[in-house]
Amino acid sequence: MTEPVPDGYPSSATDEEREPPRREPVFNMPGVVIAFIAICASIHLVRLYVLDVEQDFGLLLRAAFIPIRYSGAFPIDVFAFTSPVSYSLLHGGIAHLAVNMIWLAAFGSPLANRIGSLRFVLFWVATSIAAAGLHYMLYTTSPAPLIGASGAISGMMGAAARFGFRIDRSSGRPAFGGPVLPISTVFRMRGTVAFLAVWMVINLVTGLFGFVPGEESQIAWEAHIGGFVVGFFFVSSFDRHRRV
Repeated sequence: MTEPVPDGYPSSATDEEREPPRREPVFNMPGVVIAFIAICASIHLVRLYVLDVEQDFGLLLRAAFIPIRYSGAFPIDVFAFTSPVSYSLLHGGIAHLAVNMIWLAAFGSPLANRIGSLRFVLFWVATSIAAAGLHYMLYTTSPAPLIGASGAISGMMGAAARFGFRIDRSSGRPAFGGPVLPISTVFRMRGTVAFLAVWMVINLVTGLFGFVPGEESQIAWEAHIGGFVVGFFFVSSFDRHRRV
C-alpha cells in the first residue's frame, strides 16, 4: 500500500523534492564579519559609557593613526606599529559607526564567503594599512587622528568591482561569484564603471563638505582611495579560488 502524496507534490516526486524549501537566516553574515562589527561596536560603547574624557583621549593617542607620530618629532613606540590597523576599529560617533557597519555587512559578507575568514582578516589589515599610508603621504605632519573602517570597506568595494558584483548563492551563503575579472573587462562594464564614478563623486563630496549626519569631523576621503586601490588591484592575491 502506497503512502498518500500531499497536495501540491507530483506523485513521482522524490523524498528530497518533497522537502519544503529551506529558509535562509535573517542575518546571513559570516562569522568574521559579525566579529568585526561586534569589535567596532563594543569599542565604541566602551568609549561612550566606560571611559572618561582623559582615558578616551589616551586611547586615541595609542590606537588612532596620527601622521605626525612618524615625522621624527616623537619616539617610535609599539603603538606606531599597531595604529595603522587599530585605527580602523575606532569611530567618531554613532552615525559614523552605523554607516560603516552597514557597508561592511553589504560588501564584507560576500567577500568573506568567497575568500574565507583568515584571508578576510589579512585583506582588512592590508587595506587599512594602505588607507593610512596614503593619508600619511598627503598629511605627513598632521596631528589630527585618523579613525574608522572606511578604508578597509572601500577596499571591499574595490574587490566587488573586480567580480562585477556577481553573487553566487548556490552554496546558500552569498559570495562573489566567477573569476576575478581582468581590469580591461571591468572598465567595459557599464554598471561597474557607473559604480566607480558614483563612488568617487560621493567620496569627494563627503570629504570636502562632510555628509555624515551628526558628525562634525572631516572625512578623510583620500584614505578611502588608498584602501580601494589595494582592494581593486590586488584582490586576486587574497582569492582562494584563483587560477594559477
